[in-house]
Amino acid sequence: MKNQKILVASMSGQFSVVRRARMRAFTLIEIMIVLVIMGILASLVVPKLMGRTDDARVLQAKQDISTMLGALKMYKLDNMRYPTTEQGLQALVTKPTSGPAASGYKPEGYISKLAKDPWGNPYQYMSPGLKADVDIFSYGQDGQPGGAGYDADIGSWDL
Repeated sequence: MKNQKILVASMSGQFSVVRRARMRAFTLIEIMIVLVIMGILASLVVPKLMGRTDDARVLQAKQDISTMLGALKMYKLDNMRYPTTEQGLQALVTKPTSGPAASGYKPEGYISKLAKDPWGNPYQYMSPGLKADVDIFSYGQDGQPGGAGYDADIGSWDL
């Protein structure tokens, strides 16, 4: 079916010829071939992406710890000391009301809010730390001290 000529009558009684192009659509076979190709590509790509979520969580924990470590350094510059373990990381958000005074504390704080680790647990803080002046760490995926792989502790000493 090539272009078809169609006679169209106008309101004035005149006839004009209008050409209508042949309409073409995808056949069922063409659609099925595309779906099969998409399925094959998905079966190759999806497994590679699925294993990346745990790696992304570890990376996010390291970035959070790095951010808090930077805020702790600013706290120390302003107050001549790190917050105590009892004052904790909350001292970065609000001025400590107990323990050693924070006389140079910035009114807006050092971070807007405390993040939880990517597994939903609070970050741990020790001052003085076991591995440095201060230690900030997450217990990893299992939420327990120690572990291996994704269950291993992630700390400021890993940065």
